[in-house]
Amino acid sequence: MTAIETGTVTPGHRLAESVVLVTGATAGIGRETALALGRLGAHVIVHGRDQQRGPAVVSALESTPGGGSFMPADFATQKGVTGFADRVQAEYDGLDALVNNAGGWFTDGRLTDDGLEYTFAVNHLAPFRLTHELLPLLATRQGRVVTVASDVHRQGTIDFEKTRTISDYNSWQAYCRSKLANILFTRELARRLEISDTTVTANSLHPGIVPGSGFFRNAPLPVRLLTRVAQLLPDTMVSEVVDTPAEAAATPVYLVATQAGNTHTGQYFVDQSPTEPSAEATETRLARRLWTRSAELAGIAPDYGLDPVPADTTDSHVTVHRSNGQTASSDAGKYQE
Repeated sequence: MTAIETGTVTPGHRLAESVVLVTGATAGIGRETALALGRLGAHVIVHGRDQQRGPAVVSALESTPGGGSFMPADFATQKGVTGFADRVQAEYDGLDALVNNAGGWFTDGRLTDDGLEYTFAVNHLAPFRLTHELLPLLATRQGRVVTVASDVHRQGTIDFEKTRTISDYNSWQAYCRSKLANILFTRELARRLEISDTTVTANSLHPGIVPGSGFFRNAPLPVRLLTRVAQLLPDTMVSEVVDTPAEAAATPVYLVATQAGNTHTGQYFVDQSPTEPSAEATETRLARRLWTRSAELAGIAPDYGLDPVPADTTDSHVTVHRSNGQTASSDAGKYQE
């Protein structure tokens, strides 16, 4: 099933005149997310590095009720992120949603030109900085920040010493760490947005296990072999375990196109439902430390352009039901510095 053929997102969820930016949208989950949003009527800003695939996605979008434009950028450096954000700000006066999907699993350890560990820089610091740059555009339209994380975050641990070194690099640990960072960032962003009394929401999600997305091309050999076997098996044997890119796009499209993306914030979604992430992903003090460290590495003020956050605030996240005014907060974090 495609993202708009699920029971929760239907062609009735119209996005006409909406502008949505999807990063990493030239292939896999990002491409399917962009096309599904186009079918709902959205104008999709397609980000990617591939100068051939990008225009091809835009061409496909032109046959939908929506449309699209391609903006290439390499998110491995802060200059690449800010340059891309500058172009978006120059061409658009508002964003209805930002889908932080770009990322990857990088087998070999390497540093970016900024001297940062590559996986951390691309998978976490790039969406952290891009969201900061585009918040003014999102605020003009009660926008939504949707960040694609992964359930492998449950095997991740934040190690701040690993942000600037590739000593003892382990690609699996680096990837899991970056996905944990995605969730911590989302929860802290949602908390700060709520304190600042903005209408922007932020949620993260697990898209599923998607052998056909091309994502696992950089995975260790045993993982690549397993995903290759999965692709060769009959659909009936693997459909309960793995997803197609179109199926994986269902949750990000759900968070962009339905009321859930506006009434919930700071949540982690799996199969279009709020789900409790790992214990470490709910640690408020760890989220704050990651936020401060990320701001330092990105060269921006820790306040992120939002109102100052009270030092005594202890909620790790909030789930806001704006339709009835009820608010529920989670337990306080347990991280000890």
